[in-house]
Amino acid sequence: MTTPFSVAQALPRAVLLTKGWFFVLILSAMTGCATIVGSVTGGLADNLSAAILNSDDPDMVRDGAPSYLILIDSLLAGNPDSATLLTQSAELHSAYAGAFVAEPARAQKLHAKAKNQMLRATCLRLKDACELETRPYDEFSSWLDRQGPKSVPTLYNLGSIWAGWIQANSSDFVAIAQLARVKAVIQRVADLDPDYANGGAFLYLGVFETLLPPAMGGRPELGRQHFERALEISDGRNLMVKVMLADQYGRLMFERELHDRLLNDVLAAEAQAPGLTLMNTVAKERAQQLLDSADDYF
Repeated sequence: MTTPFSVAQALPRAVLLTKGWFFVLILSAMTGCATIVGSVTGGLADNLSAAILNSDDPDMVRDGAPSYLILIDSLLAGNPDSATLLTQSAELHSAYAGAFVAEPARAQKLHAKAKNQMLRATCLRLKDACELETRPYDEFSSWLDRQGPKSVPTLYNLGSIWAGWIQANSSDFVAIAQLARVKAVIQRVADLDPDYANGGAFLYLGVFETLLPPAMGGRPELGRQHFERALEISDGRNLMVKVMLADQYGRLMFERELHDRLLNDVLAAEAQAPGLTLMNTVAKERAQQLLDSADDYF
């Protein structure tokens, strides 16, 4: 939830994630979406989010998503200062662009829209939360330290959508420079509510720490701990954690035995799980792709 960006071959691992990974991570952010939006749309968003997350047909989700994007934007046009609708639109635009849009320019446009909407929603929803993208980092960090548990859903959405925008602009080092803010936001979520979104913050943190090998400043062992924490929180039901541990850590550290064991576990597991079926369906597809290419990699 997968093909790499067209700029992938020209960029170091430090600034790359595949389109699919961010779709997976955005889906984990959507687990909190229904409770935020349901009061405004009378249960529509509640039911839609459940239908998406429990679907075992990614193609159907892809084909149906644009209609809902138009619907949400029509509602937003009549209520442009609704933090709830801004959040919903941002989540769906980011997920759709990350998963299904192959053209880099179009993907960048959609991710930019999503990021701007989420920054606006955060400004409206949280105290002193405007201009988070441009304020000095020390001030940004101090603001983040003041956030409490009630801020977690907004912070998680902000971090995940902001990360998607960075990935879509991975050839722009101005965008890459904002990764430190995204990591800080996700870390704050992990500190405040480790269990939120099935431990999704640790999934992000695991990815961040396994972008580079140790010789280049990466911390893959810490990344592995984050992945294992996400797996523990989800009680093993989130199969994508194992896939990402195999791909991000197993391949980075050339641990073939761990890599193959994790992926075979995924293929043998049941995909159906409340709120995780779509993610698990994609995890199985990705696990098979990684196994098929393992001999060429190791």
